[in-house]
Amino acid sequence: MNPSAVFVTLTGMKRHELTDQQWELLAPFFPPRPRQRGGQWKDDRTMLNGVFWRLNTGAPWRDLPERYGPWQTVYDRFWRMRKTGLLDRIIERLQLRLNEAGLIDPDLFCIDGSNVRAARAAAGAAKKKPAARRAG
Repeated sequence: MNPSAVFVTLTGMKRHELTDQQWELLAPFFPPRPRQRGGQWKDDRTMLNGVFWRLNTGAPWRDLPERYGPWQTVYDRFWRMRKTGLLDRIIERLQLRLNEAGLIDPDLFCIDGSNVRAARAAAGAAKKKPAARRAG
C-alpha cells in the first residue's frame, strides 16, 4: 500500500488538505455568510483545500479533482482572495504567530521570487551554426 493511501486511511484526509487544527487557525478569516438568492456559496474550507491542491501539485486548474467543486469556482475564489488581500492577511497572521513562538529565524527567513533565464543551449537546444564562408 502506498504511503498516501495509508495516510488517508489513518487520518480520513486527503493529501494537501487542511487538518481540523489548521482550519481552526484559518476559520476566523472566513466568517459565515448569510443565505442569499442565486447560486449556492461553496464551503470555504473545501475551496481553500482546492487552492492548496492546485498550488502544491502545480497542475492546471482544469485538472482540479471534482471533490473540490468546479475548477472555475475554486479559481474564482482564489482570485478574489488575492485581489482583496485576504491571502496576504492570512500569511501575515501566521507569520506573526510563528515568530511569537520563536519558530522563525529572522536571519534565515526570506522569500525569493527571482528567476534566472538560461540560454537556449542550457536546455538542450541546438546551438546556432556559424554562417558558411563565401569563397572569394
